[in-house]
Amino acid sequence: MARIAGVDLPRNKRIDIALAYIYGIGRPLAQKILKEIEQQIKPATRVKDLTEDQIGLLNSVIAKEYKVEGELRRDIQQNIKRHVEIGDYRGFRHRRSLPARGQRTRTNARTRRGRRKTVGSSKVTVARTQPPAK
Repeated sequence: MARIAGVDLPRNKRIDIALAYIYGIGRPLAQKILKEIEQQIKPATRVKDLTEDQIGLLNSVIAKEYKVEGELRRDIQQNIKRHVEIGDYRGFRHRRSLPARGQRTRTNARTRRGRRKTVGSSKVTVARTQPPAK
């Protein structure tokens, strides 16, 4: 099993698809990486057919040129924390768990805001102690 940037890649997938399993690498970036080292690794190669040298080459290229996995997640969290600390609009929206990029919230935004909290929908019934007069 090939382990690149701390991620076990699926054995039966092509390497250009399998690289997208790494956080921070999508399909276009995976193709770009493979184009750089096209002499050693063909994009159609299956992960299970990679040699140790090829895995090491991929590891070194990704480690020195790209931010992936933990380093990228840490940078994103630090950026969000910085916005919250300086108190700008984006930080305010992050602090309140609301969309930060201008989306509407009157409807939708359920992923960010959570389940609906209905207010004032329960009806209080008055208990009668005597039957009504005829």
